[in-house]
Amino acid sequence: MTKQHANWSPYDNNGGSVVAIAGADYCVVAADTRMSTGYSILTRGYSKISKLADKAFMASSGFQADVKALQKHLSAKHSIYQHQHNKQMSCPAMAQLLSNTLYFKRFFPYYAFNVLGGLDNEGKGCVFTYDAVGSYERVGYSAQGSGSTLIMPFLDNQLKSPSPLLLPAVDAVTPLSEGEAIDLVKTVFASATERDIYTGDRLEITVLNANGTRTEFMELRKD
Repeated sequence: MTKQHANWSPYDNNGGSVVAIAGADYCVVAADTRMSTGYSILTRGYSKISKLADKAFMASSGFQADVKALQKHLSAKHSIYQHQHNKQMSCPAMAQLLSNTLYFKRFFPYYAFNVLGGLDNEGKGCVFTYDAVGSYERVGYSAQGSGSTLIMPFLDNQLKSPSPLLLPAVDAVTPLSEGEAIDLVKTVFASATERDIYTGDRLEITVLNANGTRTEFMELRKD
């Protein structure tokens, strides 16, 4: 009789979708608040967006225990940076730190799929998108998580970022106004919620601009 071994994994995927859109003078970072495992909903009110600095917000899907460990590590690094430089880290600097942190753990990765959104030193919106081992790119918009395969084609169709290979380089910001970007985010989440069982319950939208930061909520379907 062959011995049966338990198929144990240190990882889980708690689902959910995250989106970020950069504009000329704003950035929108959004995520749903459902956290699941398998066919069970663990909670309907879990925020996937974390503030890393005044002008840098990270939204993360994947294994939420790893996400929490990653947030804690970045918070400690940012605290050290503030003591050494007497200022907050910029969004592009935080993007590089996040990449380095993920790459350092590449042999036992944080099972976290992140988008980082904020404002750069010129006040322009910036979005950085990542894989689990730290490869990243500055883009005009991005989606990660269980609904990303539904959301990204929609965003590509509506926004069509210029190729990064074009010369001279074209700014990777979207042509939408802030209000239009927020409406688009609401539309893509309402659409993804219809087809993805891991996305739903409530949408949290964080908007960054020259006036500061604000948060909006929208109810999504709960089944």
